[in-house]
Amino acid sequence: MSVAKGSVRDGVVVWTIQNPPVNAINMDVLTSMDLLLDEAEADEAVRAVVITAKGPTFAAGADIQGFMKLGGSLTDFMNKGAKLYERIEKSPLPIVAAVNGVAYGGGNELAMACDVRFAAPGARFGQPEVNLGIIPGWGGTVRLPRLVGMARARRMLLSGDPIDADEAYRIGLVDAVVDGSLLVARAVNLAERLASLPPLALKEIKALLADPAPNGQARETEAMGRLMLTQDAMEGVRAFIEKRRPRFSGR
Repeated sequence: MSVAKGSVRDGVVVWTIQNPPVNAINMDVLTSMDLLLDEAEADEAVRAVVITAKGPTFAAGADIQGFMKLGGSLTDFMNKGAKLYERIEKSPLPIVAAVNGVAYGGGNELAMACDVRFAAPGARFGQPEVNLGIIPGWGGTVRLPRLVGMARARRMLLSGDPIDADEAYRIGLVDAVVDGSLLVARAVNLAERLASLPPLALKEIKALLADPAPNGQARETEAMGRLMLTQDAMEGVRAFIEKRRPRFSGR
């Protein structure tokens, strides 16, 4: 597979994109991640995911040219990526991106679909599609304004100019800049923390954040009502009263 899966440890699984030389996102990469997400969501031992890549590049964008050379349908390819990234964003599992290098186009869109993003100092981010006469197709115009605000997103999308890791942190595109040798460990450490939290509550939070709507308050109240009836909520209250760490079961 073009995305390697590590072993599950403390509720966390690490996926590593490995499609040299620049980890371009082709149909194999999309299919691999789709299958891995199926596995992770079906495995009760998995509570969180970390996505990173092998080599100096996180993902240099969608391999549109390569896909078209194979005679595939561009529409199918773009729809596949869009649906996968939406799955990642709305997955009940918390997903952390450890961006080890360049994340352009579909690579940046993949990182933005994750819940938290850590970047190595040499990472760069951008949506350069306009320079090719096209636009982002996997959520660039949707998620970038949510993360960095309309003015900054407008500038990045219209110019196609990339930004470095420090600028990405300054504007809120990434949550921290971490030394490259510690990047994955930092991401896994956070993922382990998220994996220890009640999965049903995380699922409800992710669903509300991924689909903001005018009736958001009503949906939040309904979700709170559902959660109050769960074993995890009762365990959380008991643990608080007994001054101990809760043990959440996802029920």
